[in-house]
Amino acid sequence: MSEKTETPAAPRILVPVDGSANTDRAIDLLLREIKEAGPLDLHLLNVQIPVDSGHARMFVSSGDIDAYHREEGQLALKSARDKLEAAGVRYSWHIAVGRIAETILRFAEEHAIDRIVMGTHGRSGLTHLLLGSVASEVSRSAPIPVTLVK
Repeated sequence: MSEKTETPAAPRILVPVDGSANTDRAIDLLLREIKEAGPLDLHLLNVQIPVDSGHARMFVSSGDIDAYHREEGQLALKSARDKLEAAGVRYSWHIAVGRIAETILRFAEEHAIDRIVMGTHGRSGLTHLLLGSVASEVSRSAPIPVTLVK
């Protein structure tokens, strides 16, 4: 008689990517975690802000706007993708359009993400109060763990 034991699935990690050095630090953290603890199911997500102005849409086709979002998303994802590929780490990448924090949270729910790891600009005090923070909004609202990397 033999028992079949299933290997637990790798944790599903969402990394919101904005193309900044902050994102690179989040990727570096995850690369260290992979080295120490084993594989992760990584999902990179770049969220583009929608072009909502009716005036812009009068002069630019929706196809051109879609192409713009795709190009900007690819550019923002490049550094993170390069780091993961250089390390031989498998991942998937996604580009979405919408309000950034809401889109991150919706993606996490729809894809059964276990944890969000994101870089933060590290603003504090009045600057943070005036500008708000996607990282703060995500960490306050997410029903799953959020790791913020300064």
